[in-house]
Amino acid sequence: MNKREEEKKRRQEEKLKKELDRLEAMSVYEREYAGWGAVCGIDEAGRGPLAGPVVAGAVILPKDEKILYVNDSKKLSEKKREMLYDEIMSRALAVGVGVVGPERIDEINILQATYEAMRMAVAQLKVQPDILLNDAVTIPDLKVRQVPIVKGDAKSVSIAAASIIAKVTRDRLMREYGQVFPEYEFASNKGYGTKSHIEALKTYGPTPIHRRTFIQHFVQ
Repeated sequence: MNKREEEKKRRQEEKLKKELDRLEAMSVYEREYAGWGAVCGIDEAGRGPLAGPVVAGAVILPKDEKILYVNDSKKLSEKKREMLYDEIMSRALAVGVGVVGPERIDEINILQATYEAMRMAVAQLKVQPDILLNDAVTIPDLKVRQVPIVKGDAKSVSIAAASIIAKVTRDRLMREYGQVFPEYEFASNKGYGTKSHIEALKTYGPTPIHRRTFIQHFVQ
């Protein structure tokens, strides 16, 4: 092995060690509550957009198994999220997804719809969780013990994994809606209130996937 190859190997080893150290730091809650049994992370995607559903993910990861580069979904590129989605789906002990659409959001408000999506995600799990790690919230009407963690998607590897599942699931749905309603550019804006999205909303009016309670300022 020449010096260039040795240097490349050294940098790769340093990079791997740094990533393992980061994941170790993000596993503090998982270690703390490991004695309870199955630890489940929960997070959501899509509370703020003008259109589309709110989606929740629930993930139970194997104890002491590290999935490299799992992080808060907002800190990852779309390509990286898609890769990690497949990795999580193949290696997690259980994954649940809950989807609540615009009509229900308008009916019960976005916070209650988010809770509903989270309960749906937990109900989908094939492994019964013993403790839930939540991103900052306490979900009503669940008997499982819950631990709300502020900015949990950046502090817990389980919540981060759930954030990736929720985000990728929702983004895929919005790309499909983008094919049905191309004027709104849902594939790129994912339903958020970008300038072009608001202009399309004013020009063409709302679609069936718009949240009526969210768009009152833009359409009559």
